[in-house]
Amino acid sequence: MKLMLKTGLLLAFLSLCGAVAAQPPVLIHSHNDYTRTMPFYQAYAQQVSSIEADVFLRDGVLLVGHDVEDLVSDMTFEALYVEPLVTLFARNGGRAWKDSDQRLQLMVELKSETEPTLQAVVALLQRWPEVFDPAVNPEAVRVTVTGRVPEPADFDRYPAFVRFDGAWDADYTPAQLERIALVSANFRDFSNWNGKGSIIPAELARVEEVIDRAHAWEKPVRFWGAPEGTTVYYTFYNLGIDYINTDHPETCAAFFSDFGNKNFCIGEHRDAASGVTGTKRLDKATRDFSGFQNDKLQLSKGVDIYTPTYRNDGGEGVIRNVIFLIGDGMGLPQIVAGAYANKGLTTLQMKHIGLQRNNALDAFTTDSAAGGSALATGERHNNRHIAMSADGKPYPSLSDFFGDEGCAVGVLTLGNAVDATPTAFYGHSVERDNSDELTRCLLDAKIDLLCGSGIRQFTERGDGVDLVKELSGKYRFVRSIDEINDRKGKVICIDERMDDAAEEANLSLLADATREAIAKLRERGGEGFFLMVEGAKIDYAGHSRCLPGSIIEMLSFDQAVAEALRFADSNGETLVIVTADHETGGLTVLDGDERTGRVMGCYVSDDHSPAMLPVFAYGPGADRFCGAYLNTEIARRIKALYNERKK
Repeated sequence: MKLMLKTGLLLAFLSLCGAVAAQPPVLIHSHNDYTRTMPFYQAYAQQVSSIEADVFLRDGVLLVGHDVEDLVSDMTFEALYVEPLVTLFARNGGRAWKDSDQRLQLMVELKSETEPTLQAVVALLQRWPEVFDPAVNPEAVRVTVTGRVPEPADFDRYPAFVRFDGAWDADYTPAQLERIALVSANFRDFSNWNGKGSIIPAELARVEEVIDRAHAWEKPVRFWGAPEGTTVYYTFYNLGIDYINTDHPETCAAFFSDFGNKNFCIGEHRDAASGVTGTKRLDKATRDFSGFQNDKLQLSKGVDIYTPTYRNDGGEGVIRNVIFLIGDGMGLPQIVAGAYANKGLTTLQMKHIGLQRNNALDAFTTDSAAGGSALATGERHNNRHIAMSADGKPYPSLSDFFGDEGCAVGVLTLGNAVDATPTAFYGHSVERDNSDELTRCLLDAKIDLLCGSGIRQFTERGDGVDLVKELSGKYRFVRSIDEINDRKGKVICIDERMDDAAEEANLSLLADATREAIAKLRERGGEGFFLMVEGAKIDYAGHSRCLPGSIIEMLSFDQAVAEALRFADSNGETLVIVTADHETGGLTVLDGDERTGRVMGCYVSDDHSPAMLPVFAYGPGADRFCGAYLNTEIARRIKALYNERKK
């Protein structure tokens, strides 16, 4: 990717509600702005960097329009552009936007004869030097003339606050170049690209020649007459085109807003925004999540990829242990993004792959309660229900099944231990937020280990019960995964580190916990074990529309998958299943670079989607998970295989 020209004009995006977001990496030019439903204000509301008005001089009045036949008497340059700017500068303390020091360019395209039209523009704008003259106010609007631009030799006939649109193939003197604000060119002079796919290489070379010439002059570059659309936006960004010329300022600004959260590359230090990316509240159980710290959404290196031995993969061997890994919110796009960024994933080393549908019983799109409960029980659920039928009948989970078989059982989450997915493996309720009811289920649950965050759900309860005390006769409470195997017996580990977003410093936390959990469950010996492992915050990243967060959480989860496969290879009697409860965010991977691992992606939602989900299987009987089926089939096939293959 070519380096963007360092103009010092990186801009903040202003939404229609007035909130300032992170800086986009390009300058956005609202082309033919006067054609909008609300000229000037629509582009201004997006806090674009440049707004264009085409002007004709008619009977001493500057009128705005594209062609002579478009002109009407009340569409004056003064009323549509000058007066609003004067009013806003007065309101905002002498700047274009009250909460931003970015500067606005007003591009005036001269449509009628150059000399009289430009003199009329100058005379009008000179009435408010505090708004249009940077020599008077450094925050003033930058006025740039395009269209019928004067001859370069005549530039110095006009006041210094007037700058000019340059031609890429002109031969300017140093003094003339000082008056050039940017270089503009008709894209159609160089390429017939329609905005889909890639630009023809020969045409691309001609476009790059213009970019290189402008940047050699240390001037930003703009192409007008270009196609528009998502592919155009990121292609032009990658080429280093400084101004994106748009007839759709809302769409263009939305694409480039919060751009850091649409891009990720391992080993590349992002210009991290300050603050936090994250929803204020996901649900009751996860209200303590502090969000994705923007300055930590980067990794210096990727994670190792484990290649399994495949010795017992898909065979007819005995199954004594089952490790069920659930990436909450992990659809195929999240896996793809993680794989491109890391140049591979352990998860993708698994050869037996199926697809599962995950619709809730009462809704097309599932929540984590219904999705997780279907995976846990093999039964369809209403949204918000935890391992319980619509009429309040508890459904036995895989934890119950394996507990009845004499196996040790563990439930592990890199999130709150009382959130929907983990509770589906030990609790029952018609409401996922009934944390008091769900945690009391631990008194009778057939589990040997529960691990996650959320001590508040045990100590600050609405029912006033000291559940830690009540559970102490059955479980030993510890506050760190490092203490899980300190002593024998059943354990509830509430480690608040599990609530933090994954980052370089804690990236192995879920894998470490998985290793400790396997060791704890093996302690009992006997009939083997069942372990559910959840990567909870892939979902959080989708709700937050945070691609870097999603990839980092995906790599954290992938390390846990590697731990499971390593154990399966060393043991030979372990079935490993990897899937998700649902996809979150409708993520689409838009662009990337296989060589560097750069990934660009956008979310179409901040909630779950009903996309089909991959199911990966490894170990004895893994071939039974190929094909397409409802999510309830996974638990049913696990139970059937165990019954067939147990000793």
